[in-house]
Amino acid sequence: MENLWRAATRQDPNPEDYEGVDFWTNPERAGWLTKQGDYIKTWRRRWFVLKRGKLLWFKDPGSVTRTSAPRGVVSVDLCLTVKGAEDIVKKAFAFELSTRDSTMYFVADTGKDREDWINSIGRSIVQHSRSVTDSEVVDYDSKTRFLRVPKGTV
Repeated sequence: MENLWRAATRQDPNPEDYEGVDFWTNPERAGWLTKQGDYIKTWRRRWFVLKRGKLLWFKDPGSVTRTSAPRGVVSVDLCLTVKGAEDIVKKAFAFELSTRDSTMYFVADTGKDREDWINSIGRSIVQHSRSVTDSEVVDYDSKTRFLRVPKGTV
């Protein structure tokens, strides 16, 4: 029944959303989180994997294989913030992940797990949203980046 609902509401992720991410091996972070549904606001325990700028979730760790498809995926480069949300959802160890279009809520098992997930996702957001801008100069010979600071700002 759930698979039928997911197909009807187009909740299944597009394979292009996680193409080239070998999520079944050596994740940056993996573990259980309880996630609030996008449409039906129930809470479901899912196995999450953070790898190469993607946060993917599965029914359980046994369903993370080379041939499996995640139940959902978020590209962290679309994320604006990740922060605690205990006061919003009224659950201990809750946090939120916000994009321009939506906010997702999660609950970790412990306070330490919550902080570890927030830190890991936050690092991934910074790492994958960083791009060379007009204020940076890249020296391809030395592979070193130099940040140009406008005069009078230091």
